Formats: sequence, C-alpha cells, structure tokens
Amino acid sequence: MPAALSLVGLHKSFGAKHAVADLNLEVEAGRMFGLVGPNGAGKTTTLSMATGLLRPDSGTAYVLGHDVWSDPASAKALMGVLPDGVRLFDRLTGKELLRYIGLLRRVPPDTIASRSADLLDALGLAQDGDTLVVEYSAGMTKKIGLACALIHAPRLLILDEPFEAVDPVSGEGIREILRSYVKGGGTVVLSSHVMELVENLCDSLAVIAQGRVLAAGTLDQVRAGSSLQQRFLELVGFRANTEGTLAWLQSSSS
Repeated sequence: MPAALSLVGLHKSFGAKHAVADLNLEVEAGRMFGLVGPNGAGKTTTLSMATGLLRPDSGTAYVLGHDVWSDPASAKALMGVLPDGVRLFDRLTGKELLRYIGLLRRVPPDTIASRSADLLDALGLAQDGDTLVVEYSAGMTKKIGLACALIHAPRLLILDEPFEAVDPVSGEGIREILRSYVKGGGTVVLSSHVMELVENLCDSLAVIAQGRVLAAGTLDQVRAGSSLQQRFLELVGFRANTEGTLAWLQSSSS
C-alpha cells in the first residue's frame, strides 16, 4: 500500500527567504500524524503545497500514490482539507454550505443530507445549521470547516491548526471524531504548535524548523526518552537566557 502522504523534495522560496527547503516526509496510512514546529517553521507552507493550494518551486506531493500536481483530480478526491485561515462561502447557512461542498465533491444529494445531519450533530452545530456562517464564532467556523473537509468521506485529512479558537468541550469532540476516523482506516495529518495536544493525540509526528525536517517517526522515537516539549526545545535549539534582561519588569512602578 502506498503512503497516505508522501512529500518529495518540496522547496518554496519567497524572495530570498527559503520557507521550505528540500523537505522529504512520508506518512503511513492509518496514522494520526502531527506536524510541529515554531512559528515561521514552514508548517502552513508545507501543507499548502501538499494539498495543491500553493505550487512548489520544486518537488511534489503524493496522496495514496497520486501526484497532487500532475494528477490533481485523483489526489484531491481522496483528501479533505482544513486550511489555515479557512475561507468559506459565509453567506450560506451551515446546511447550505455542506450541501454546496458535497455537490462539488459529487456526493449524492440524499447522502449529503444524512451526512450533514450527522456532522452537525457530532460537532455541536445541530442548532446552528440554519444560521448564516458569517454569524458563526471563530470556533464554530473552524468546526463547520472541518465538517466540509469530512463530507465526502476522504481517506486522508489534512488539518492546519484544527483546534485553534475551539473551546475545550468542542475540542474533545473533535478529538473523538478524529480518533474514530483513524480507527476506521483513515489518516490524519495535523499541524500544531501545542506539544501537549500532539503528544496526547498523535502516534507519529515530524518536527520541522526553518523549512527542514529535524526529526520524524513514532511518538516514542521522536521523544527519545524525554517529554515532547523538552525534545522539541532541544531540536530547535532553544536556550533560555533571560538573566539580566527585561529588568525593568521586575522593578516597582511606585
């Protein structure tokens, strides 16, 4: 079986800045895979190239053996995507948006109706299905975006910061949905900068910084006997040195 997601030699520059530098990464099918890194590490750029949203300067991506750039229709049919800063047709209601996305994905109308009801209920949006998406909170918008990514029952989910702006109760609901999805044979790739979330949810991960993979493998392989937080700090070269700095914060304002 081919890898659920395979990134080969991905490179992207913006002017003189190398956002992603010849990045190679493989995600096995049936994994809950985390992509972690500091701000500006290249996570969003990598996922944008992996999903066909941003053309790489060189390299390519494969979804279950289908090249995202030479065979985009086949590759994109197999994946659901929740991009960073998701843009939705927010003058539609939640139900209308799911119907629209479902039709784009060639899901039969009756199936769209039943799946929409299931997704809205599972994500705590059952009472908001007839509300315009423009009136949704940031967390609700994130959840309806996830529903759109799931409506066609993809084999691979690629989620950029799926828990951002989501309250703890909704967050736990999303975790249960993702665990069930992976248990049923799906694959999830999610980016986050919250180490505790990745450590508790993912079974495999990659740490990237400055557009390069610093470590990749199972959770235990990457942690190498430490907590993920500590290992992450070691990999990215963080050294705390605040002694003598910001001394004015320690002085009395009186």
